[in-house]
Amino acid sequence: MNKIRNVLFIMADQLRADMLSCYRGGQGRLQTPHIDALAAAGTLFDNCYVQGTVCGPSRMSTYTGRYVASHGATWNFVPLAAHLLTMGDHLRQAGLRVAVVGKTHIVGDRAGMARLGLDPKSKEGLLVDQGGFEPYARDDGVLPESKLRHGDTPYNQYLKAQGYDARNAWHDYANAGAGPDGEVLSGWQMRHASLPARVQERHSETAWTTDRAIDFMREQGDAPWCLHLSYIKPHWPYIAPAPYHAMFGADDAPAAVRSDAEREAAHPVLQAFRQHPEGLAFSREEVRRAVVPAYMGLVKQLDDHLGRLLQAVDQLGRRDDTLIVLTADHGDLLGDHWLGEKEMFYEASVRVPLIVVDPTLSERVPVCDALVQAIDLLPTFKDAVGLPCDDPWLEGRSLLPLLRGEAEQEREAVFSELDYAFYGARQQLGVDVNEARATMVRTRRWKYVRYEGFAPQLFDLAQDPDELQDLGLADSHAEVRAEMEARIARWRAGCRNRVTMSDAEVLARGDRSKVGGVRIGEW
Repeated sequence: MNKIRNVLFIMADQLRADMLSCYRGGQGRLQTPHIDALAAAGTLFDNCYVQGTVCGPSRMSTYTGRYVASHGATWNFVPLAAHLLTMGDHLRQAGLRVAVVGKTHIVGDRAGMARLGLDPKSKEGLLVDQGGFEPYARDDGVLPESKLRHGDTPYNQYLKAQGYDARNAWHDYANAGAGPDGEVLSGWQMRHASLPARVQERHSETAWTTDRAIDFMREQGDAPWCLHLSYIKPHWPYIAPAPYHAMFGADDAPAAVRSDAEREAAHPVLQAFRQHPEGLAFSREEVRRAVVPAYMGLVKQLDDHLGRLLQAVDQLGRRDDTLIVLTADHGDLLGDHWLGEKEMFYEASVRVPLIVVDPTLSERVPVCDALVQAIDLLPTFKDAVGLPCDDPWLEGRSLLPLLRGEAEQEREAVFSELDYAFYGARQQLGVDVNEARATMVRTRRWKYVRYEGFAPQLFDLAQDPDELQDLGLADSHAEVRAEMEARIARWRAGCRNRVTMSDAEVLARGDRSKVGGVRIGEW
């Protein structure tokens, strides 16, 4: 048996599972042969759910192995508390070099670091500030003009070195098209999605990220490593370089999953989100027909570069000792249910692809339909490299037994959370910032969403897999809603609040009331 020495953890931002041809619902002409081959070599998880439907909180859950309510970084740019252990802190215990290429969305807890006397420029402080990852080539992708005052990103610097002459080369070339007179047409405006990006494909974000990942792996020699390879695409701006911009047309775009009835007597929180610019835009069919083909082109480009990446893994002789994982931080609604972006808990957003390849297994389960969560990945990585998984921080569980087909008690439900205090929807609804909360629980059959101060949503996924009929107020389903509320209460009570001592240590202590001569309550 070979031993896992390395972890290649690949995450694509805003990637829908049903855009991959190896997943149910895969889209016709959009074929992803390299991702399909990865799935054929490992286990495809058909029911993986993220713990937050927004980039930041979802990623912080994946990196810490903890639910959003437990780590507290509830939205983008909310700092991750300095005392929290992350993937890098755990895996370095096994001697792995843990680095990131691409996006993490981590914001360091500078106030907490100052209280602990940590300098973010020191070796130890840098790791805390970067959420436990060595920033080998960290680049979070989006570079609006307002961010330039904080300095250039590595990718922007790379573009300038290639001769793209602009203060913000990311915007003017990688995420913009050209007008008839050569003018810059911003990718921020979705009307330009059908144009080719002004950057050459070999210099695009996806290509550059792949290049840097291959560089990292080549530099390691035989030393063990964990590389978090985190692609920004197919996250917006929705604009692809040639030839990917023209590979798919409007007729290739799948029909939106939505009905007119959804907008009649709509849930107030959903209705407020539908009034956001992205909700109004994606409700228009002409917008979808322009944007979805560009999104599909970005997915195709991602697949092609993953083929190049996996070829490099083989050439470096790392296929037999590297655990390879491919997933996403959330999906993209793309007009489903009259919504854009990803915040609401529909399947297109909260269910993500997950493929795990363990080369040490002589036999493995090809497809697993168990309910699993993104917080299960960190325990899986620890398990794979030989570290114990009983850490008091971790709220997920290792997936390795599922890969092997070993019987274990199946998880009955998965959970996800949303803090919408930062959105215009909250202001429109007049909700207090500490009450703008939503929690999803999903079982095999039911999906229930609890909104503080509002009626819940309930969907019967067995009878209504497209989630078009909301039973949140149906008298006939009052008992089901009560059961789902009880599940949320039990889940909250079971979160790992004892974070400095493991369960094993608690059990080993036993009854210590008489230790050291202490006598309590004796007659």
